[in-house]
Amino acid sequence: MLKSSIVEKIEGFFTNGFDQNGPIISPEYKEKVLSLNRSPVYASLRWLQDMDAINDEDMGKFEQVKKCRNTLTHEMLSFASSGVDFDVAEAFDEMVALLRKIEMWWFEHFEMAIDPESYPDDLDLDQVIPGPVWSLQMLIDVSLGPKEEAEKYYDLFVAAADKT
Repeated sequence: MLKSSIVEKIEGFFTNGFDQNGPIISPEYKEKVLSLNRSPVYASLRWLQDMDAINDEDMGKFEQVKKCRNTLTHEMLSFASSGVDFDVAEAFDEMVALLRKIEMWWFEHFEMAIDPESYPDDLDLDQVIPGPVWSLQMLIDVSLGPKEEAEKYYDLFVAAADKT
């Protein structure tokens, strides 16, 4: 989710409509983003850094989260039998924090800037929860949190389903 949020938001920003093959990506995307690194993820991270959306510390956090993800993905059997040398919940918290920082940058610099009348003057940005952050946090709460947290989401889901 973090990787797609990083790459796809920027790609979408440089999209100039759609045709039968999908989005029409502006040539500027190659010039201003993809030229920064051969990897679209690292090129996008660099672009975000150039835009002051993230900093060197965030880049380090991304590397740490990526390392944890790779360990969990590629060493699943080892993880299941003997654990890993890092705190899984802490790694997920870092991922959520980085995702939130990036999503909030987009929200502040684009969504609010494009349509400021849609937001109250006294909007507390600390209270804003971007959709991707909310979704990821819910998944983490259910999978890594206490049983009561998972049951809370289940009860809300059932209550919403009963209303439809």
